[in-house]
Amino acid sequence: MNKILIAFIASVAVFAASAQTQTGTAIKEAGKATVETVKEGGQNAAAVMTKEPKKSMHKAKARMHKAKAIKAGQKSKAAAKAAVN
Repeated sequence: MNKILIAFIASVAVFAASAQTQTGTAIKEAGKATVETVKEGGQNAAAVMTKEPKKSMHKAKARMHKAKAIKAGQKSKAAAKAAVN
């Protein structure tokens, strides 16, 4: 009985640690998505205030930040889904 109880507690501890890791990943990726979205907004604002050729550079940087934000959001969603399952 004692060995079964110890095995059960060990398996629950492993499962909890795994879920906590996946949840941490989801939170980290969500934070990255937010940061990249803010950076995108900053580059768009800079593009409004500047003239060519720097305007094109700021717009390109904004598109890059948008792509990174989308990728981080997808990773966050996948990690949150994995934590639930």
